Amino acid sequence: MRAPTGDQYPLSLLQDGRRVTAVVTQVAAGIRELAVDGVALVESFPESSTPPGAAGIVLVPWPNRVAGGRWMLDGAVQQLDLTEPKQDNAIHGLLRYTPYRLLAHDEHRVHQTATVYPQHGYPFLLETSVEHELTADGLIVRHAVRNDSVEAAPVAVGAHPYLRVGDVPADELTLTVDATTRFLTDDKQIPVSEEAVSGTDFDLTLGRRVGDLTVDHGFGGVRVSPADGRSVQSLEAPDGRRVELWADQNFGFVQVFTPAAFAAPEGPRRAVAIEPMTAPANAFNTGEGLRWLAPGETWTMEWGIRLVVPTA
Repeated sequence: MRAPTGDQYPLSLLQDGRRVTAVVTQVAAGIRELAVDGVALVESFPESSTPPGAAGIVLVPWPNRVAGGRWMLDGAVQQLDLTEPKQDNAIHGLLRYTPYRLLAHDEHRVHQTATVYPQHGYPFLLETSVEHELTADGLIVRHAVRNDSVEAAPVAVGAHPYLRVGDVPADELTLTVDATTRFLTDDKQIPVSEEAVSGTDFDLTLGRRVGDLTVDHGFGGVRVSPADGRSVQSLEAPDGRRVELWADQNFGFVQVFTPAAFAAPEGPRRAVAIEPMTAPANAFNTGEGLRWLAPGETWTMEWGIRLVVPTA
C-alpha cells in the first residue's frame, strides 16, 4: 500500500557522538519524523496517515490564509480555490497535496522540487525546491523559488512544524517567542490589526508555560540576532533541554498554534506549532511581507530545528 504522503525519504547522521534521524515525505516535502539520540523534536505521524493539522508541510506560494481566496492583481479580481471552505478562505498555498520530484537523496540529505503552475487565482509559473539536511543537532531546511513567468509574481513561503521535546507533555513546556507584535484576527482568522505584545498576555519574549496558554496567532517584529542574522523561537522542558526553531532574516513572521486536540498516534493531546513565515496571513491583500519576484529571479532562504542540551 502506498503512503498518503508519497515516497518516504529516511535520513540518518552520526556526528559528534550524536545520532540524528528524520523522515521527509514526497507530498508537500514534509517532515514526518525528526529526532536526536532518540529525542523527538517534532510531532510525528504514521506512514499510513496524512499530516494531522498540516504537520511538517511546506507552504508556498503563501502561508496561512487569503481572505475569501480573493485578491487584486492590476485591478482585476483573482479568485483562488477555497481550501478552507468553513472559513471561506484559501489556506496554506498551492503545494499542500503535491508530490515533489526527487533531485538527490543520500544518507543525511534529500533535495526535492515542485512546480506551481498557473491556476485559479494565481496566474504565475514558479519552480520551487526544498532541501532537508541533517546536522549534529537537528535539521536545516533550504528553500528556493524561481519565477518562470513573464511578469513579476507575488510569493511568500512558510512551513508548519509542530515542535516537541521528547516525551515531555506539551503543557509542561515553556514557549518563548521573540517577537514584538501580534496580529488580531476576525472570526475567520484574518488579521484586522497589529498590536504590541508588551504588557499583554501574549508577550512570550521571556517564556510562558504552554499549559497556561491558548494561542493561535501570527506574530510580527520577529527579532533577528545581529551576530548571525537569525531569529530563534523555542520550547524548553523542565530539565533544561530546549528545541529551537531558527530562521534567517527572510522569515520576519511566525505563527504559533497550541491546539488542545492534536491527532497524535496515541490519541488527541496538546501540541505546539511554531511556523516560520516570510509574510503573515492575508499578505496577498495587505502586501505585508510579500515578495514580488521579477521574471527569472530566484529567492533563497533557510530555517532549521535543533536540540540544545544543557551542559553539566
